[in-house]
Amino acid sequence: MKDLVPLAEKIAAKLIARKQTIAVAESSTGGLISAALLAVPGASAYYLGGGVIYTRDARRVLMEIPDDAMKGLRSASEPYAQLLAKQIRERFNCDWGLSETGATGPTGNRYGDAAGHSCMAVAGPQQAVMTLETESIDRLGNMHAFAHTALTFLLKNLSA
Repeated sequence: MKDLVPLAEKIAAKLIARKQTIAVAESSTGGLISAALLAVPGASAYYLGGGVIYTRDARRVLMEIPDDAMKGLRSASEPYAQLLAKQIRERFNCDWGLSETGATGPTGNRYGDAAGHSCMAVAGPQQAVMTLETESIDRLGNMHAFAHTALTFLLKNLSA
């Protein structure tokens, strides 16, 4: 976690300078993205909230995304990551939404994705989505890699 904080500090500086806010919808990272952002003193100036959207129930209850809205979509995909980022941004009425969804391991998910697969998206003044494949079955290592990549991806989009 300690190596995530320097990334979060850079993100915080940009958001605070711009007077912008962010909310996070994460899954496979289990809250590591939010924890890194909250580790920076003064986080209340830019971090509005977030959730670990790990199950269908969490998606329905916390994100208010009904099953009907998932027709043609599957979890751990770029379109789903985009939907999560847009929805968390709308629900918190903030400048930026960041999402992550994937398969940490040691096995893949029921959709056929291998362990180490994660999709991430940002929604805001800049829209972007990406997929990471670590090719690792190390669950904790993947959680950390997903969080590090998501924060780096956010920072890149804040700098664009």
